[in-house]
Amino acid sequence: MKRMMTGIIGALILAGGAARAQEGDALLEMSWEEIVETARGGEVNVFMWGGADNINAYVSDYIGGRLEEEYDITLNRVPLTDTAEAVNIVLGEVEAGATTGAVDMIWINGENFRTMKQGDLAWCGYVDKLPNAELVNFDNPAIANDFGTPVEGCEVPWSRVQFAFAHDTARTSEPPRSIPELLAWVETNPGRFTYPAPPDFTGAAFVRHVFTHVAGGPDALIGPFDQAKFDAVAEETWEILNGIEPHLWREGVTYPTSITQLQQMFANQEVDLFFTYDPAEVGTAVVNGIFPETARSYGLSDGTLANTNYMVIPVNAANKAAAMVTQNLLLSAEAQLEKAQPEVWGAATVIEPDRAPDEVQAGFAALERHPSVVSIEELGQAALPELQADWTSAIEDGWIRNVGN
Repeated sequence: MKRMMTGIIGALILAGGAARAQEGDALLEMSWEEIVETARGGEVNVFMWGGADNINAYVSDYIGGRLEEEYDITLNRVPLTDTAEAVNIVLGEVEAGATTGAVDMIWINGENFRTMKQGDLAWCGYVDKLPNAELVNFDNPAIANDFGTPVEGCEVPWSRVQFAFAHDTARTSEPPRSIPELLAWVETNPGRFTYPAPPDFTGAAFVRHVFTHVAGGPDALIGPFDQAKFDAVAEETWEILNGIEPHLWREGVTYPTSITQLQQMFANQEVDLFFTYDPAEVGTAVVNGIFPETARSYGLSDGTLANTNYMVIPVNAANKAAAMVTQNLLLSAEAQLEKAQPEVWGAATVIEPDRAPDEVQAGFAALERHPSVVSIEELGQAALPELQADWTSAIEDGWIRNVGN
């Protein structure tokens, strides 16, 4: 799907571009109060990964509830299993010349954002109109660049995450704490580990950890894609992943298809290790009775990948004003604090707390981390930067051809 999109986008002719530009320009000429009144009484269609009940509830109930109460805006949450599904919808609409489409906002980052930006599928230049954008440090490279692609006012940061592993201390007292240790552990504990098959987002991230280990660290891969470097690292990476395959769950004959499936397998004790891009998910699973109270998340001594994720408004969104109001609410100090509550989500904020009102600053300072969740400070001591999108897509495609097949 992604390869097909990349080929098409290079030759896109946006038949409805003039009409879409006029609509966007009109909003950019309005005051914030006028934008809010334009949005009032409307709706916003938010397309997002739907695999976590607590995140779904936060968006539908908390954000949706506030939108309805404060702005009379109806939030329609459209669940996805793969963000590329929403990108493909926008691409198809734009190719057909549709000046308005079904998608108003997408939870996005990485390769999918690059696809939208390069194909002129993302609406840009409006972020400064959002009052709560003042709470964000857009000079921070971790926010200004999305997997190496400059954001440049084409999307709004929403949350920050870092990859973490998890184990049940009652069953696995000493889990592997580096990629070399993990690879050795897999061989000595046959059938007790697996990972979702790429293109699953989290499964692909696990493969990138192995790829980065083989490369000798992220410094060797930072910057534009280099085919010679890729080939040199890829051969050994595929050899390692094919080598551990017979020791995986079900001898590697099949892989989980999603991180949700892996979560259930860990809960059912089919495997002994779990991993996630959102460490707070482990605490939420304990609270909800999915994981045992003895579950603990942890980082790796050689680092784990960290990134920011965003919300993008498609260039042909039918409800741009309502999407802007929604993004501004997502960035509000109160909504970011609510999202950070362990019982709600426990996600790291994208705003600078010291720019928030005093009562919100106090709320962030008083946050108590769930005992099953590794601290952000501990993880942050070994955070690895995400690679540019050309690297990630090449690694993902290479795994599918050389390991998955």
